Amino acid sequence: MKKIEIVGYKRANLGRAESQAIRAEGNVPCVLYGGNEQIHFYAPVILFRQLIYTPNVYEVSLNIEGDVYRALLQEAQFHPVSDSLLHADFLQIIDNKPVKLAVPVRLVGTAPGVQKGGKLVTRVRKLRVKGMVENIPDFIDVDVTGLDLGKSVRVGQIQVQNIELLEQISNPVASIEIPRALRGQVSAK
Repeated sequence: MKKIEIVGYKRANLGRAESQAIRAEGNVPCVLYGGNEQIHFYAPVILFRQLIYTPNVYEVSLNIEGDVYRALLQEAQFHPVSDSLLHADFLQIIDNKPVKLAVPVRLVGTAPGVQKGGKLVTRVRKLRVKGMVENIPDFIDVDVTGLDLGKSVRVGQIQVQNIELLEQISNPVASIEIPRALRGQVSAK
């Protein structure tokens, strides 16, 4: 898993007015939970660009006034109109305790259905998994070399090591759509 560092500062006061003042200064109010106590802090919004606007999963090293914590970004809240980052929740990583998070899907191989004129469609961009942080991969590779026209790869067909998939096994991850020009030909066979 990739790593990133965010430097934060503890919040003296909590509440709406204080949060708005923090945002006005170009910072994001945050909370770190999952450990012995919740830690409320804020960090500059510029540090979140690489963490949020990417499909990758990062282990975050939170440096809050000299105290360093290992964490995962659990949730980010955005303004409904301006789409600016309003708040971030972090889950503290505790050794020997499994975590749940969404890992990006990467399609591998060339499908025969695409070579026949079909369109490869990704149905799911991320899959929720549960496991130890050390075992969680950067991507879950999905092999599409066996997909023909009208076929799908489902969650139950994906093989992963040392982690548990939390999605329903019948959910399609990728499929080959039959274009309109070929629909009559395929159904006639």
